[in-house]
Amino acid sequence: MLSTDRIVAAARALVDAEGLGAVSTRRLAAELGVSGPSLYNHFRTKDQILEAVADSVSAQVDLSMFEDGRDWRTALHDWAVSYREALRDHPNIVPVLARGPGRRPAGLRLADVVFGAMVEAGWPPAQATSIGALMRYFIMGSALGSFAGGFVDDETAYDPADYPHLGQAHLLAERQKKIDERAFETGLSALLDGLTRQYEQLGRTV
Repeated sequence: MLSTDRIVAAARALVDAEGLGAVSTRRLAAELGVSGPSLYNHFRTKDQILEAVADSVSAQVDLSMFEDGRDWRTALHDWAVSYREALRDHPNIVPVLARGPGRRPAGLRLADVVFGAMVEAGWPPAQATSIGALMRYFIMGSALGSFAGGFVDDETAYDPADYPHLGQAHLLAERQKKIDERAFETGLSALLDGLTRQYEQLGRTV
């Protein structure tokens, strides 16, 4: 039986495998073994399907750390790691997620929980909003591309006469995952260190 969940799962698999451009009602109908018009009982447009795929990825982000007593800094760290893992598993949907939560339920819940946790921890509402935005910028940016993956594995590509400090750059691509994860943790720690200093200036303790 055709269902919203089946359509979203099929569309998500297409996006993961081939990118946003692979999704069309005709292609989805063929993948699901149904007629094209039957999809319109669930989604009116391709954009609605992609929005649903994006929300299904947001729903994979763990939010329990904001509800189990962890301090705000630890909760933000653990949430950011979970969020990045979801985006890492579904990188092709990031451009849709980057538009913001719009009316997507899981995306809105994510924003609501983070903002609420920051306010409850003692952050003024305006700063809590800024923290949510900052974290989103950082996490989304980390998922949009790989620094290490931007280098080719050809050692002749980086002439030391032109790039004297890139003699080992051709080795980066094969270490892509480790480098990207280390860069993410380095940036996340620096970001949270800065927020902790601001929090202390408010006269509060983590």
